[in-house]
Amino acid sequence: MSEINTVDREYMLLALAAAQAAETQGEVPVGAVVIIDNEVVASGFNRTIIDCDPTAHAEIVAIRKAAKIINNHRLIEATLFVTLEPCAMCMGALLQARIKRLVFGAHDSKAGASGSVMDLSKHDQLNHAIEVEGGVLEEECSGLLKAFFKARR
Repeated sequence: MSEINTVDREYMLLALAAAQAAETQGEVPVGAVVIIDNEVVASGFNRTIIDCDPTAHAEIVAIRKAAKIINNHRLIEATLFVTLEPCAMCMGALLQARIKRLVFGAHDSKAGASGSVMDLSKHDQLNHAIEVEGGVLEEECSGLLKAFFKARR
């Protein structure tokens, strides 16, 4: 992987902080941050247990907040930073929101839909494509997840 952009590193650290907040509430530690024009618009973390909602993944929580804040269901200039490669459901939400760029930390070899299992970011038959960069602070992001699951075994 190439040298990490300093700005991308800072935003991923914010996503990691959100992931740590999820962990303190007993959720799988995944965090996300939506950035527009170099400003943090919204953040979120996994809330599937808290909200009793299987769709309350970090990405979707952050996208919903950002859309309300900017009062638009299209986030066409947004970059989403997330600590774990999005699943197919979350990639669908990113595509529907017209997210411009996705930056993720840890690859997900079991459910990743940005290249690990499948790649929905540039599917020819879809009407939107997303720029993707994976592996940003991957060791930190994957380490948090590994420690979380190890403690539960």
